[in-house]
Amino acid sequence: MDSRPSGSAEITHPFHPLRGQRFPILKVCRWSGIETLILQEASRGSFGVPRDWTDRAPPSIQGTTPGTEALHLDFRCLLELAEIIHQIDDSSRKDKIKS
Repeated sequence: MDSRPSGSAEITHPFHPLRGQRFPILKVCRWSGIETLILQEASRGSFGVPRDWTDRAPPSIQGTTPGTEALHLDFRCLLELAEIIHQIDDSSRKDKIKS
């Protein structure tokens, strides 16, 4: 892992108070097994943020909630869901006709 500064990172975690702000990267390190970016903030100094909480997260992680795995779309499950919705819709229409 390269620990040299490398550009900047934007915090993307939905609940982080600095979300949407971009900071220079001072260092990349691993704390407790989590890849962490050490960022520089003008008034507070440096602070660490998990890489997955930034726009520097690997593509498979971006867009997911931190601490969860990326979900994969299963076509068979979508077909089953469509069938259930169709059955509910048919049942609802029959109930309306009876009324």
